[in-house]
Amino acid sequence: MSADIDKTAGPQGTPPAGPLAVKAVPVRHYGRYVTAVIAIAVLVAIIYAFSQGKINWHAIPDYFFDHRITTGVGKTLLLTVLSMLIGIVGGIVLAVMRLSKNPVTSSIAWFYIWFFRGTPVLVQLFLWFNLGLVFEYINLMPFYKDYWSNFMTPLLTALLGLGLNEAAYMAEICRAGLLAVDEGQTEAAHALGMSHGKTLRRIIIPQAMRVIVPPTGNEVINMLKTTSLVAAVQYPELFRYAQDIGQVSGAPVEMYFLAAAWYLILTSVLSVGQYYLERYYARGSSRSLPPTPWQKVKANMFSIGRPKGAVSA
Repeated sequence: MSADIDKTAGPQGTPPAGPLAVKAVPVRHYGRYVTAVIAIAVLVAIIYAFSQGKINWHAIPDYFFDHRITTGVGKTLLLTVLSMLIGIVGGIVLAVMRLSKNPVTSSIAWFYIWFFRGTPVLVQLFLWFNLGLVFEYINLMPFYKDYWSNFMTPLLTALLGLGLNEAAYMAEICRAGLLAVDEGQTEAAHALGMSHGKTLRRIIIPQAMRVIVPPTGNEVINMLKTTSLVAAVQYPELFRYAQDIGQVSGAPVEMYFLAAAWYLILTSVLSVGQYYLERYYARGSSRSLPPTPWQKVKANMFSIGRPKGAVSA
């Protein structure tokens, strides 16, 4: 007499321990491997082409910390900060004017935004620099009086051209942030007896910052790069100094690469600051904040060598 033995049974016919374990086999995505190989091949080809080009790469580290370059970096940062201050203050004023129920102020704000967003920054710089054809001299009564050509210095031209243009974009960013706050917040504040100005400062703007900060960070990074345009109005900043060194040293293309490297460094630092600023203003919008890059690195380091499925203490 023979008996069928259950394959799932334990030793000596003990009851089955459970269902057979199912081994999950992940689906192979061959397209991803092919795409990765092609991308790596293109990258290697580009690097090889640059290495074989007639470029004196040794000139870049020779001038990387030249006093003219470092001076240009400082002036670029100063111009970025001052222009953004003008843009942010002007943008807030224009946003409030645009949302005003007064048709005159809202129309003026609309026209300002329309004009400065519709004309290139380089054109605005040249317009400010050559307004002496319209205003021969500037007269501020007992405070200041001089010819326009003496008054409109390259620095002032750069600040007006960049700052006033940025104000138009910041106005739309601020307006979007203010409109993102529910109207019930304003109605509740007014019901508590708060004035319009206090409601704006204490209720609306703090909530709108979560919407305003991310695009503002992008505008700061964009402003840093846009400062290179002021070389056209003879203001010495990073790009202008790099051009001057390139003409004297006979390595103009190499100095362009040097300027690009400095811009990459500065924008990377600003990007890190933007990340943490966005994280700060996102505290009230989510239950748990996403881990920072450093926290991700530490988590991956501590997970190395840990058995799969183990829980860290």
